[in-house]
Amino acid sequence: MTNAIGPPSWADLPPPPLEWGNSKPRPCDACGDARSWWRLPIRSVLRMALALGVLVFASCGHSYRGYMTRAYSVRGHTYHPMSVGQALTYKETGTCSWYNESSFFGLKRGTTSLGEKVMPWDLIGAHKTLPLPCVAKVTNLKTGQSVIVRINDRGPFIAGRCLDLSPRAAKIIGFYDKGLTTVRLEVLSVGDGSYKRSKHRGWFF
Repeated sequence: MTNAIGPPSWADLPPPPLEWGNSKPRPCDACGDARSWWRLPIRSVLRMALALGVLVFASCGHSYRGYMTRAYSVRGHTYHPMSVGQALTYKETGTCSWYNESSFFGLKRGTTSLGEKVMPWDLIGAHKTLPLPCVAKVTNLKTGQSVIVRINDRGPFIAGRCLDLSPRAAKIIGFYDKGLTTVRLEVLSVGDGSYKRSKHRGWFF
């Protein structure tokens, strides 16, 4: 059987191109409707933002029952934390440093002496003898800048230093790049929730 020679039949001709105004998006065999190709990355970004928000709120919401005032030992030295009453009138001036309790480039939460999970952006601090937890105002005497932090950790265990702050707190009062500064610490309250005692309200009123 031989092939006929001549013009092609209508069945052999390709379909005419669609006009832009009358055409509709054709479904893609690999990804479905072409109009929804952008939904996947946007949904992924929203999920990541939601997960990050949950992580932030989880790291900021702390509530400890009671006070941590028991004695403890580090490197052969025993420390005796002060009482709640002593802490409410406590003020101190000394050398302050900063530390990062988290790990893996700040992506993995660290754990304080109270067992609280923290991140570099939390406004926290460490002190050797204050009852935990407590809230204190820390003022950089070199810049005049102040920050209010939650003291929920022990340290610094380096001679001549009285306080450690988180990276964010150090940036707020302007000594993150230098590493050390002189600060004035003033305790504002001790404890959380029903255990909270304020220097202005006293014990019962």
